[in-house]
Amino acid sequence: MGYLDDVKYAQNAEPRCACVLLLDTSWSMNGVPIDALNQGLQTFQQDLQEDSLARKRVEVAIITFGNGGVRQTQDFVTAEAFYAPQLTPGGTTPMGEAINLGLDMIRDIKTTFKNNAIAYYRPWMFMITDGEPDPGWQSAVQRLHNEAANKGVAFFAVGVENANMQILSQIATPTLPPVMLKGLNFKEMFRWLSDSMRRTSSTKVGDNVPLAAVDSWAMITG
Repeated sequence: MGYLDDVKYAQNAEPRCACVLLLDTSWSMNGVPIDALNQGLQTFQQDLQEDSLARKRVEVAIITFGNGGVRQTQDFVTAEAFYAPQLTPGGTTPMGEAINLGLDMIRDIKTTFKNNAIAYYRPWMFMITDGEPDPGWQSAVQRLHNEAANKGVAFFAVGVENANMQILSQIATPTLPPVMLKGLNFKEMFRWLSDSMRRTSSTKVGDNVPLAAVDSWAMITG
């Protein structure tokens, strides 16, 4: 933060669409699931970078939870500077801590935008998990729900294979129920996400942008 931000936003004063990816890297993602997730991230990067406006307006950050605990794997960068990391699995599922870190990052990036007179769209948090959260997630979820109710964030929860969808239904916000990924269709999911980011970033700040249907890659549960 500071001087580098001043330079960054002086060079690119476009409105910003911020998206935090919360990615489960617990041991249960080992093997084919983590490989599919990594391939999906590559698709996400490529799709965003093919759009000239999204490259300047979409800002992406990544938080992983599992291998190594909760990690800020990627701080916010514009899509043109985003490179998909190579994720490896391990550990348990500290989801509540990851949600709190995501909300902290969104709070901080909003402050940065305001300090640099940058207009911004409502930030997104997009969580992907195949497990059940470690104990102690409830307080983070209450904070998340309060922020979403005040239109401070849009939260999307995607369950993979053995995810506890009953708990994910409690974590997700009332207006955006969780969805279950069909198989390991991460590429289609990330293609939908990048398309949504591109659509949003091409509109005026404050406009309502209808999202495409998710039925090509997910099932709505409950």
